[in-house]
Amino acid sequence: MKVRFLPYFATDVAADACAAGADRPVAAVIPGTRHVASEAEATKQLSASQLAAEVAMRLAAIAVFSIFASAALHQFLRDPSRLTLILLVCSESLTLALAVATRVPRQRDWNAVTVLVAMFASFYFLAFSMKPGVRLIPEFVAAGLQIAGMIVQIGAKLTLRRSYGILPANRGVVVGGPYRFVRHPIYLGYFIYNVGFLLPSFGLRNLLVLLVLWTMQLVRIVREERVLRRDPAYQAYMQRVRYRFIPRVF
Repeated sequence: MKVRFLPYFATDVAADACAAGADRPVAAVIPGTRHVASEAEATKQLSASQLAAEVAMRLAAIAVFSIFASAALHQFLRDPSRLTLILLVCSESLTLALAVATRVPRQRDWNAVTVLVAMFASFYFLAFSMKPGVRLIPEFVAAGLQIAGMIVQIGAKLTLRRSYGILPANRGVVVGGPYRFVRHPIYLGYFIYNVGFLLPSFGLRNLLVLLVLWTMQLVRIVREERVLRRDPAYQAYMQRVRYRFIPRVF
């Protein structure tokens, strides 16, 4: 039986080990627990080229983020009232740190569509215009929205701990913490946060970036769950937690 692993961005999947061969036992999944293979064992299973790809990917993420942070800080120094720029850098710094420190996965999904969606969703902020836009709401209100989104993100990411990463991979099973309320809480945090950045820096370019981003995010969520629901444990989880990332909406 072929095992497929799920699409994610930096993977917000409540249960991403969703299938196993018929001749292999499947461990029971208990909400609030995680099932994780030894990182040392996973590393030993990598070939030299795979290990090199892991290292190169993480170094590239650091390099790309450094370019973005430099541009954002330059704009902030020109206009120190733009708190949302600093909060954007802080939020993406956390994402980068978790992505770089993530455990070595047992397997990855290298499907071209999955990789494209994951890369854009991870580094979409490079397409933002850092220049001042139309301020639809006061900066301090927008900063409050961003902080609220960051709190949701951080809570979910701390629950995932090192099961978080940029490309889809099997890093273990996590269904506790904020995953008890929505199935993809990191996406909820991103959504609130993105609204907080867009409204005080509104412009056609930034709007288009977020429209493309959230089209991809919705595609990712649907693709993830299309595979996940084949697993009886995830089906039971879906019965307990009805909504994906917006309570009573989606």
